[in-house]
Amino acid sequence: MSINVLAICGSLRAKSTNHGLIRYAQAHAPEGMKIHIADLLDVPFYNADLDEKPAAVKTLLQQISQADALIFACPEYNYSIAPALKNALDWASREPDNHMLTGKAVAIMGSGGGMGTSRAQYHLRQVCVFLNLYPLNQPEVFSNAFSGSFDNNGDLIDERIQGLVTKQLDALLSWHKQLNR
Repeated sequence: MSINVLAICGSLRAKSTNHGLIRYAQAHAPEGMKIHIADLLDVPFYNADLDEKPAAVKTLLQQISQADALIFACPEYNYSIAPALKNALDWASREPDNHMLTGKAVAIMGSGGGMGTSRAQYHLRQVCVFLNLYPLNQPEVFSNAFSGSFDNNGDLIDERIQGLVTKQLDALLSWHKQLNR
């Protein structure tokens, strides 16, 4: 049995190191896991006044509803979550009874300066509590985007971080199975 995982990146740049993390994850998913990557580029800010959801939002919501588990690539903007990632969660959380998010296993990874998005990831974990998502505790993936761990295209080349991503994917598969016994 294979699980369907949706990876959502909080950075909109194609060559971002956070996209590099999820591209690596997608290419190295363990047996029994298929990873799809959401495209947030055209998703507008959440607005309850819209009469109809824009096409990009409908696509995102369909992807989330079909996902058994989620991966968040979490950049850090001003010690917090990037707006694109938070916005995606805001759209999904407004669906009736939070049915698209509640109870799903989540892996969180991130690449950024200094502490490698640790502050944003911990903030995201608080959001997960409200949304009734179940993030993995370990392994955590914090990567410094400026330490030579990524090439000029944002692709992950550091073997230590690659190993952490692979371990996190294995843990996500196990966590999903444990939550869905």
